[in-house]
Amino acid sequence: MPRAKSAPQRATLAISKVRRPTDQKATIFSPDIEDHPGNHIKMVRYAAQDIPAAKSARARGSYLRVSFKNTRETAQAINGMKLQRALTFLDNVKNKAEVVPFRRFASSTGRNAQTKQWGVARGRWPVKSAEFLVDLLKNAEANADTKGLDTGNLVVKHIQVNQAPKGRRRTYRAHGRINPYMTNPCHIELILTEGEEEVQKASAVDRKAHLSSRQRGAQIRRALTEA
Repeated sequence: MPRAKSAPQRATLAISKVRRPTDQKATIFSPDIEDHPGNHIKMVRYAAQDIPAAKSARARGSYLRVSFKNTRETAQAINGMKLQRALTFLDNVKNKAEVVPFRRFASSTGRNAQTKQWGVARGRWPVKSAEFLVDLLKNAEANADTKGLDTGNLVVKHIQVNQAPKGRRRTYRAHGRINPYMTNPCHIELILTEGEEEVQKASAVDRKAHLSSRQRGAQIRRALTEA
C-alpha cells in the first residue's frame, strides 16, 4: 500500500506543476507615449482645453461628499475673482458676513438682504461647500507656487462643478417605515491663471463726426441759404 505524502511534499509538487511564462515581455507604462498598447495611465482631462497648462495651476476633487447644488452656486460666485478675494469671500460666507447668490437652484431658498449686492433676491451660506472650495483653492495656489507663477496675481479663470453618482441609502423609522437617505456628491475642477495687466484707457480725442453724403449735402445747402 503506497505511503501517504506529507504536507510539505504535496506543496512542493504543487509548486513544481505551475507553469511559469518564460517568453512573456514586460509591459512598459509610459505617459509620454499615448498610443503604446500597454499604456494604462489615464491623464486627467479638464473641461477647459484652451487654457495653456504651462501658465496655469490646476486642482480637482472627485466624489466629494458635499451638496452638488450648493457647491455649484458657491463656485459660480467666486468664478472670475482674484484668489485672495475668493478666499476672503468664502471665509465671510462661513461667518455669514457675505452671502452666496442662488440663481439656478433657488427653489425653496429664502430671501436675504445681503443678496442685493449681487442683484438677486435669494441666497444661502453653504459652510461645507465653502470649506471644500477653500481647500481646493489652497491646493491650486501651492501648485502655482511650485510652477513659479505669481501667487499674488492669480485669478480663478475656470471653475466647474459636475454631478457625481448619487448615494442611495435607506433609514429605518418608527412603525416599520423605511425612508430614503440620499446623498448628492459632486466633482470640482478649477484653474488659476495670472491676471492680465490693466491698461489705462487712452484719453478721449476730439474727432469730427462722420457724415454721410446726404448729411454733407444738407449741411452745404444750409450754409448757402444762411449766406
